[in-house]
Amino acid sequence: MNSQALEGIKVAEFAWVGVGPRIGKYLADNGATVIRIESSTRPDLLRTQVPYKDNMPGLNRAGTFAYVNTSKYSMGLNMSHSKAKHVAERLVKWADVVTESFTPGIMANWGLDYDNLRRIKANIIMLSTCNQGQTGPHAKHPGYGAQLVALSGFTQITGWPDRLPTQPYGAYTDYVAPRLGAAALVAALDYQRRTGKGQYLDLSQLESGIHFLAPLILQYTVNEQIPQRQGNRCPYAAPHGVYRCKGDDRWCAIAVFTDEEWESFCNVIGKPKWTQDARFSTLISRKTNEDELDRLVEAWTIGYTAEETMSMMQKAGIGCGVVKNIKEVYEDPQLSHRGSFYRVEHSEMGLIPCEANGFLLSKTPGGVRRPPPCLGQHTEYVCRELLGMSDDEFVTMLNEGVFE
Repeated sequence: MNSQALEGIKVAEFAWVGVGPRIGKYLADNGATVIRIESSTRPDLLRTQVPYKDNMPGLNRAGTFAYVNTSKYSMGLNMSHSKAKHVAERLVKWADVVTESFTPGIMANWGLDYDNLRRIKANIIMLSTCNQGQTGPHAKHPGYGAQLVALSGFTQITGWPDRLPTQPYGAYTDYVAPRLGAAALVAALDYQRRTGKGQYLDLSQLESGIHFLAPLILQYTVNEQIPQRQGNRCPYAAPHGVYRCKGDDRWCAIAVFTDEEWESFCNVIGKPKWTQDARFSTLISRKTNEDELDRLVEAWTIGYTAEETMSMMQKAGIGCGVVKNIKEVYEDPQLSHRGSFYRVEHSEMGLIPCEANGFLLSKTPGGVRRPPPCLGQHTEYVCRELLGMSDDEFVTMLNEGVFE
């Protein structure tokens, strides 16, 4: 593999669950040396959650943990032990970056807040990411992405107009916040390189999620309109929805925005008589009669497979896509070509799939460099090779339970 974009960057990761570790994955997969500090006395929640490889539970067999922790080293460190802080300080001296994703106050309780880290290493970069930021009346509210999806507004706008709000699948903010965090860290590293100075980055996962609702916030601030649930519809497109196709539980998504696209759509479906009806002649009239329009569209799509529908529509310049299940996503030839999923050999799980980062750098393409680590797998290597501990010092602390 070529020299990577972040080769030589050293990261001490005091982070767990989703956002913090995923930020570290971006760095590690692109060349940074990332040491994940964790403990068997309080293992990462993702190590304890399904799915497990071969349905066999175990701290080293959790699939979601594996997905967000490729290319890293794992060091066991029991932060409740009196000697753990000394080891942590040595990690800070070694590192260029420290990341953490605990509830505000945890790192300070360990004496590892930014002010103390700067005393250890003046130019250190620290990134803290939590639910709602490090300051403010709600800063210490605990929670996870599921709660943040609701707080940021996604839940309120998800679902059908005549039904209760619906939670989007997964902890959505856990997948948007890390991209902002990684970009901020790269900028801080550039600043550190140019000036010799560090920075403190306070990443609010709530605010990261709200960033992706900017048009709806603008709609309220300008027009005082609160967006409501509208199912699969869009205020400036029709037809716009998910339509049943031939086969068992097969669907496609179609989006028609302009009058030109409407004409192309009508041509694709053979210009049946109803397409000339005045009820469907303009976007406004199609929106007014959208229930009937959706019924008529689906009466056509049901006669074709989702793949046939997509092919015909796309050839005519109309936005259309097959609604794929996870098996189809994993086997998708385009994603395969892009290297979106890697297979790596794990010491306990055997051959497992891992996810790429969704972007390719032209000169330094990056990629999974090592399989996700077992808990504490690299403790001795980190202590002796990277931190320079003597054999006696390492063995003494090991026997005392510092590295549990």
